Amino acid sequence: MRHSAFRGIQLPLVTILAGTSLLALAACKPAEEAKAPPVRPVLYAVAKPIEAVRFGPFAGTVEPRYQSQLGFQVGGRVVARDVTVGDLVKKGQRLAALDTVVPRFAMTRAEADVADAKAQSENAAATEARTRRLMEGGNVTQAQLDGMVANRDTAQARLTQAQASLQKARDQMGYTELHADFDGVVTQRNAEIGQDLTAGQTVVTVARPEVREAVVDIPDDLVAAMPKDGRFTVALQSAPTVTAVGTVRETAPFADSSTRTRRIRMSLENPPGAFRLGATITVSLVRKVPPRFVLPATAILSADGRDAVWVVNAAGDAAKRVAVTVADRRGDYVGVASGLSAGDRVVVAGVHSLAEGQAIRLADTPIAVPGTQDL
Repeated sequence: MRHSAFRGIQLPLVTILAGTSLLALAACKPAEEAKAPPVRPVLYAVAKPIEAVRFGPFAGTVEPRYQSQLGFQVGGRVVARDVTVGDLVKKGQRLAALDTVVPRFAMTRAEADVADAKAQSENAAATEARTRRLMEGGNVTQAQLDGMVANRDTAQARLTQAQASLQKARDQMGYTELHADFDGVVTQRNAEIGQDLTAGQTVVTVARPEVREAVVDIPDDLVAAMPKDGRFTVALQSAPTVTAVGTVRETAPFADSSTRTRRIRMSLENPPGAFRLGATITVSLVRKVPPRFVLPATAILSADGRDAVWVVNAAGDAAKRVAVTVADRRGDYVGVASGLSAGDRVVVAGVHSLAEGQAIRLADTPIAVPGTQDL
């Protein structure tokens, strides 16, 4: 009886111990699974070598190298404007004219002043001659002769002054017409008939179309990277296949206060006829460089003064940290000079949270990178 009672008690104890062991194993299993790093989805880019860098492109216009803002040398009211924007003009051709009423009155007055001064001069000269003859006979004193000589010189000076005033009045009469100084084309018109102008105020702008240049505004922070001796490709925006070669002729010393850009003027070598004044152009420069790989800047992992990237293995389920040498950094992209091979898949996001050998899952498509690196 005692043996049967003992066996009846033993079975529940075994059952309790087994249940306790199962609970312990069930509690340890999630803890072990939690230690394994999770599969991480990553974005990647395929390393492709490039052998050229590009400066630009920048938009600009075709402008004349030589142009003049023409205006009257005297003020007045415009009574004629013979040209408009786009007109071809010849040297000496009249461009505009002022009202001649006031200058004509001034010239008439100057002519009268000359006649008066001439009469006064002749009278003073005759008086001096008579006084000199009387002096020879002893009928006048030396002081009287000296006075007549002074009167003659004064009258002659007044005649010279009046003649100069007459010449000035005639010149101002001629200044009422504006003429072209050279053959060219009218690019701006700044005055209309009936408008009152001051001396020197611009009426029209005339340019020489035979010498054209490319004018482009470049951000101030990129001017230092611009090759000063580079041969730029200048293309028409309306016809990109029509191009010319441009070289930097002039760089503005200061940036524009509102746009923070500096104006660059480039000489064009034998530009096609399609490069008309005012045409919109695109300026860029592509030059050879040692081979390098362009990657997004987010792909670089910097630590302890060294740069590295995560390269995905052939199976695409893990990434390995690889040391690289960064040749340059340009905005959102970097150029890697060594450490990679063509076709390597490089992680471009979350590089600081990856671990060596961590399981990863690649995105369906790689991130696109530029084929030519911008300067």
